[in-house]
This record gives sequence, C-alpha cells and structure tokens, in this order.
Amino acid sequence: MGNGKFRGHAALWVANIVWGLNAPICKSVLQAADHPDGISPFALSAYRMIGAALLFWTASLLLPRERVSRRDLGLLLCASVFGIQFNQLLFLWGLSLTSPIDASIIATLVPILTMLFAALFLREPITGLKAGGVALGCFGAVLLVVLSHGGSSAVSSIRGNTLCIISATSYAVYLTAFRDVIVRYHPVTAMKWMFTFAAATAAVIYREPLAEVDYGVLSAPTLLGTAYVVACSTFLSYLCVPIGQRYLRPTVVSMYNYVQPVVAVLFSILIGLDRLGFAKSAAAACVFLGVWMVTQSKSRRQLETERQQSPGKR
Repeated sequence: MGNGKFRGHAALWVANIVWGLNAPICKSVLQAADHPDGISPFALSAYRMIGAALLFWTASLLLPRERVSRRDLGLLLCASVFGIQFNQLLFLWGLSLTSPIDASIIATLVPILTMLFAALFLREPITGLKAGGVALGCFGAVLLVVLSHGGSSAVSSIRGNTLCIISATSYAVYLTAFRDVIVRYHPVTAMKWMFTFAAATAAVIYREPLAEVDYGVLSAPTLLGTAYVVACSTFLSYLCVPIGQRYLRPTVVSMYNYVQPVVAVLFSILIGLDRLGFAKSAAAACVFLGVWMVTQSKSRRQLETERQQSPGKR
C-alpha cells in the first residue's frame, strides 16, 4: 500500500471511530422538547456549523494562505449544502424522532448510494467484487446493529426515518459529485469555506432554536456531549474525510460507514454494556471483509489501462 493510500485509510479510521460514538452521544443531548436539559436538533446543528467554522478558521491561520477561485467557491457552497447542511441537520432531526437502531441501519445505505452515484457522476464501474463487498459489508453492519439493539424499546418513526434517508442520500451525493473540488485544496481550506457557508445559514435560520435553549440549566454531561459533537464528530472528522477523498475512491470512503456500528459495539463491550458472541464476531468480520473487497476492486482507470494493454498481449 502506497503512503498516500495509507494516509487515506488512517484518516478514515479516525473519522469513523469518532462517528461510531456520535449517535449515542447525540441521542443523549437531543432530549425531548419539554425537557429542561435538552437541546433541539436545530440548535445542535447550529453549534456544529458555527463551532466548526470557527475551529477551521483558527486552524487556517497556522497554514499558508490558499486562494480559492470564484467558481470553486460556488462549488464549495453547493458541497456545503449536501455534505454539511442537509446531511447534519436532517440526521439530527431524524435521530430526535426515531430510534437509534433505525438511524444506524439507514446509515448503511450510504455506501450503496455512493456506489450508484459514483457510476453516475464519475463513471466508476460497478464490478462484481465491488458490489459484493458493499453487499457483504451492509449485511454485517445491519446484523451487528440488530443484534446490539435487539431489546431496544425506542419507537420507530416514518418521519424520522425519511429524514435519515434523505440525509444519507445527501452525503452520498457530496462524496461523489463534489470530490474533484474537495481534493483540489488543502482539507482545512475546503472545510473552512464549506463550514463558513453553513454557519452563515445557521445564524439566519436557527436564531429562534438557539434563543430557546435555557443555558443556565444545561448539565455537565450535556455540555460535554455538545463539545464532543462539535470538536470531534464535526471538526476532526470533517478534517479527516477530505484526506481519504484525496487518495481513495468515493465508494471506498463510504464503506468506512460500516465501521461505525463495529466501534459502537466494541465501546459497549469495553464499558460492560454488551458481550461479544459468535454472531457479533461474524458480523464484524463481514464488515471488514466487505471493506477489503471494495478496496481491492478495480477502478475505471485500471480497467481502461487493461483494455489498452490487452490488444498487445499474445
């Protein structure tokens, strides 16, 4: 594995380990609307967008200044809408309405959608190995989620599930349609502008939800959970994903979504809330085997090179 690919895989491991802990932490912060210690999904989305924008601008001060063309600023604005604004808001809104198990299962759609959109936008081939890897990883992730939440009493919601599906679709579009402009710039530069656009939108649209939060009664766990969501699952993860996008194909990047339920289960086992049996071990193995299969599948460039070389073979 080349140094670039190693960096890409390492960055995606970091991002998805952080995201693996994000759903239960977000759920603890997103209390019922009449709960004095709760934060609405709209306010939490605003915290993520505004907080991450400030962190990325601070980080950019430590790096050489990078100019972005007007055309690319327009593309980064569109990328912000699909990759941040629709993705984050609709996921948190949906999570506040439905059960964590439903939200986790719906998140497994991202690699499937990304594979289809990569074929549409980037003309990446859907090979048997790639499709098989995506299917195997999806099976393992769904099985792991179901086994880990088998006794969950949380209520499903058609409205919440629909919002989560739109969020997953939005993120898959972002990974494919805007890949070229994202990898053109340093990750901090690209994310700085994307979150600036998102923060400007949040400041205008979410003024009332922010004003409705009773900051005086927020508990320490709620404040710490909010800080984790902003600093780790937003700033750190969105800093790592563009590194993966630079060196790896969109479907490979999206396959790491299947690592998130594995991380959640391992964390539950470490703190004594779950057990690792044969079924969960097999499900986790399906996830990792599926990711490996997709990384081994051939890209459009590799297939074109093989076609060009094949006439000369004897």
